[in-house]
Amino acid sequence: MVIKRVGPLSCAKIVGTLYIFVGLVMGGIFSLAAMAGAFASDTTEAPLIGAFLGVGSIIFFPLLYGCLGFISTLIGAWLYNIVAGFVGGVEMEVQ
Repeated sequence: MVIKRVGPLSCAKIVGTLYIFVGLVMGGIFSLAAMAGAFASDTTEAPLIGAFLGVGSIIFFPLLYGCLGFISTLIGAWLYNIVAGFVGGVEMEVQ
């Protein structure tokens, strides 16, 4: 079996969705680090700034990772289709 063409939009949707979940995990980790750093500080405004950074990272990272994953996979699948047209695609053995 030879994969001669992939659907760029379908690949990009799948990878973009997966990257949203990766971004959610990374945003959660960054949020915990921001909150811990804010509460360890001596200043009175640090917990408020840490809370904004924490909540912002849970929103920002999934959007960033999802968009970048979608765009890079869309370009990668498009390039794969061009190169596979010249060299014949990827051979796969399935049972």
